[in-house]
Amino acid sequence: MTAHERPAPAFARAQDGTVLAYQHRGQGPPLVLLAGQANDHHWWDGVREDFHTVRSTLTLDMRGTGDSGKPQGPYSTGQFADDVVAVLDALGITHADVYGTSMGGRIAQSLAIRHPGRVRRLVLGCTSPGGPHAVERDASVRRSLAQPDPRAVRRALTDLMYTPAWQAAHPGPYRTLGDPRMPAHARRAHLLASNEHDAWDHLPRITAPTLVLHGGEDRLTPPDNLPLLASRIPGARTHLFPGARHAYFEECREEAGGLVRAFLTAPRQQ
Repeated sequence: MTAHERPAPAFARAQDGTVLAYQHRGQGPPLVLLAGQANDHHWWDGVREDFHTVRSTLTLDMRGTGDSGKPQGPYSTGQFADDVVAVLDALGITHADVYGTSMGGRIAQSLAIRHPGRVRRLVLGCTSPGGPHAVERDASVRRSLAQPDPRAVRRALTDLMYTPAWQAAHPGPYRTLGDPRMPAHARRAHLLASNEHDAWDHLPRITAPTLVLHGGEDRLTPPDNLPLLASRIPGARTHLFPGARHAYFEECREEAGGLVRAFLTAPRQQ
C-alpha cells in the first residue's frame, strides 16, 4: 500500500461512547503516531512507511476529525490520551511505542503520565509542556493565523510548517494544514484542548525512555520548549534540526526517521 492510498479505517469506542476511527498498518510491535491539532491521520502520510522496517504503525482520527465521532466539546489532551487507550484495548495491545508531534506531542505527554504502563518508549516532536512555563508563539504568528481570509491563513500556516526551499521542491498538496471535514465546533474544541494543556508538574512522573525533537526555526511552537521538556522528563534525550520549521519530520525526513527508528530499537539502559 502506498502513502497515497487511503487505508480502510477500523473503529473502537471511547469511554463516553464516541466512535474512534483508527488505521493499523505494517507488521511488528506497534508505534502509535499522534497528529497535530485539527488534523486527521493523513498528517503522517509522508513519513509513515519509514517506520515499517521496525514497527507496525497505528494512527487515529482523534475525536472531531476524520472518520471519528465529532461530539460537542469540551475536549482535553487527557481525554484524547484515554481515547488512545480505548483503541489499544480494542486491538488487545498492552503497550506500545508512542510518537506525538505538535498537539499530538501534548497528547503523548498525557498518555505517558496517565497510563505509564501502556507506553514503552516516547518520542515528542515540535511540542511544549503547555501552561505558564511554555514558550509561546509570538504575536505576529497569532495574528497571521487569525486573519479573516482562509486562503491567507492557509498560506501563513504553510510557511510556518515548511521553509521556502522545501515548498519550492515539494509543491504539495500538504497533509499538515488541517482536516477540511472538521466542523467548527470540533475545531474550537481542539484549540481549547491544546491551549489548556499543562503537564509541567506531572512530567517528572514519565518513566518511559523519551526522545524530544524540534525544528530550530519553528515559530509555531518555539524550539526553546525542547530544553524545557527535557529538563522535566527524567533521562530525556534531545535533537534539534537546524533551519527546520514545524514539520521537521517531513523536511528532515531521512534524519528524523533514522533517529526515531534507532531510538525505538536501541537496547534499554538499566
